[in-house]
Amino acid sequence: MDVITNRIEKMKPGFEKIASNAYVSAIRDGFIAAMPIILFSSLFILVAYVPNAWGYHWPTNVENNIMIAYNYSMGLLALFVTATTAKNLTDTKNLDLPKTNQMNSVSIIMAAEIAFIISSIVQNKGGADLTYLGTQGLVASYLVGLIVPNIYYICIKNNVTIKMPPQVPQNISQTFKDVIPMFLSVTVFWAFSLLLVNLTGKNLAQLIIAILAPIFSASDSYIGLAIIAGAMGFFWFVGVQGPSIVAPAVSAIEVTNTAANLNLIQAGHQATHVLAQNAQDYVMNMGGTGSTFILVFLFLFLAKSKQLKALGKASFIPVSFSVNEPILFGAPIIMNPIFFIPFVVTPMVNICMFKFFIDVLGMNGMMYTMPWVIPAPIGILVSTGFAPLAFVFVLLSLVVDAFIWLPFMRSYDRDLLTAENKKAEEEGIATDDSTDETTDDSNDATVMATDESDDKDDTTLDKDTAVMVICAGGGTSGILANALNKMAKERDLPLSAAARAYGQDMNMIQDMDLVILAPQMESMKGNVKKITDKYGAKLATTSGKEYIELTRNPEKSLKFVKDHL
Repeated sequence: MDVITNRIEKMKPGFEKIASNAYVSAIRDGFIAAMPIILFSSLFILVAYVPNAWGYHWPTNVENNIMIAYNYSMGLLALFVTATTAKNLTDTKNLDLPKTNQMNSVSIIMAAEIAFIISSIVQNKGGADLTYLGTQGLVASYLVGLIVPNIYYICIKNNVTIKMPPQVPQNISQTFKDVIPMFLSVTVFWAFSLLLVNLTGKNLAQLIIAILAPIFSASDSYIGLAIIAGAMGFFWFVGVQGPSIVAPAVSAIEVTNTAANLNLIQAGHQATHVLAQNAQDYVMNMGGTGSTFILVFLFLFLAKSKQLKALGKASFIPVSFSVNEPILFGAPIIMNPIFFIPFVVTPMVNICMFKFFIDVLGMNGMMYTMPWVIPAPIGILVSTGFAPLAFVFVLLSLVVDAFIWLPFMRSYDRDLLTAENKKAEEEGIATDDSTDETTDDSNDATVMATDESDDKDDTTLDKDTAVMVICAGGGTSGILANALNKMAKERDLPLSAAARAYGQDMNMIQDMDLVILAPQMESMKGNVKKITDKYGAKLATTSGKEYIELTRNPEKSLKFVKDHL
């Protein structure tokens, strides 16, 4: 096991480079930024079609009116993702440019959207077909969103712009400065689209779908699903946030399959696609990466060691809502060889069972997209439209997961219990033998009390302090931010803390005094440091156990802030 662990540690830097790559980050963050659209539009889907599960169908005119909001939000998803992807890459590349010569993100967004529309709209006699502005155009939207900022970057960096006299107002000068980059961006995709249509009869979005069709099919196979699920667990075990590497590669497939499942249901067919956004959230990662939903309850009810029992009590609520960092770093599971097999294998087993229920037993796949923080068993039921077999799947998966995790948990629990008993015996002997050291102990106690008092005094703040805590999805960071805000309120301190997912509202950093990275964001340290350096904010990183301790101990979290200011 030590050999395996050492080899995995050697591989970690390479995985961190992939996770922190500017283009991978732009795709991931661009998609995350569009999640409110997906969730918002899904509310209308739920209203329109969930009643069907109980035999009620809206009148056609009512259903059509409900679907208007969906069609003009989710139906234009790729157009919006083009903008968010381009914006995120622009922000990253601007860090390499002088502050006095930055790219205009608004202009880039407009240019990217124009280029994407040209590349994706299908012209016909009746007008224009907008099909590929929705989920089917996502991959094309990523390409456009990544290329346009680079065209602007080359122009701005090399001063290929229209320069106005210094007497011209800056806002007017900026307009002329953007003309050449916008012209080049739109012209490149316009010419390329004409060439593609003449040569292949397809535009960019159509051609990509045709080329990627085998990959879409392979991703829904047992092997493809197992690789995706296992990869997320493997990368997390290494210490790199798994979905940050895997999600950008499969997000377009997941969203497209979810929409395809809904279309199948509307046409009266079975929803047959397995890989969907919520299949990743609720099936592969039931309770968080590694499918740890059942594990925290095994800790709570079956563990005999004090450490795991206490961890179960403290963590079962966040893990129920898929915030499983408390047990990933508290047990720990990350880089703990005894948990490697169940952490990687359990998600693979879950998604393969899910496919069996769909392919063999005829259960519907997931046709709605729900927030990832909904407890997985509930999310599975809702996302499948309350398919009767979904209830069976939920119960079976919990039982199977328990059988996979239990022997490994028992083994680790025995080791911890033995260590705890040994420590208790040693402390008991030490207590019996310590007869002549009373004075020394009391002196030590006095010193410790003084130190604690000093620490408490040291945590006072004499000026307004703003802290941002960043994690992968905004869940774990919220726990620490809440602990800081609670302490600040109790002591009436001028401190405010905000929690954000990586890539979300990063421009807020300019108003922050301190940015704290959760341990799973270690691979993003270099990217975040560029932003904090730009705005003059402090950056602090944390280790796994340290971070968990900070979330549980507001006193220490406040001292941590003061120490890093």
